[in-house]
Amino acid sequence: MSCEDKRSSSFEGSFEGLPGGEIVAQGLADLERHTESKYTLLLSIAGPRLRGLGISIPEANCLGSFEHRLYSLLELEYGNSAHARYNSLVRRIVSFARSFARESARRS
Repeated sequence: MSCEDKRSSSFEGSFEGLPGGEIVAQGLADLERHTESKYTLLLSIAGPRLRGLGISIPEANCLGSFEHRLYSLLELEYGNSAHARYNSLVRRIVSFARSFARESARRS
């Protein structure tokens, strides 16, 4: 990412089969490469919830809002469709978090 990471991310296991799992896997891979992408920004937005579920998401020291940076990135890529894309990504990460929580509880 373009911001300084407070800690590194660690990813063990697979999110395959969970809705949005591919987004989380791509975001974690991008974080490992210190690449800012729509997926790393989405993980940063959802970071508190995902960390609460036991997924290691680095906390970044950044000025500005992850939400605004994600929207700006989507606006560059999708133009007038940015708002719909933003909402779609947020719904996917919320769906992932809910599914991951259910799977974690089921396995416990």
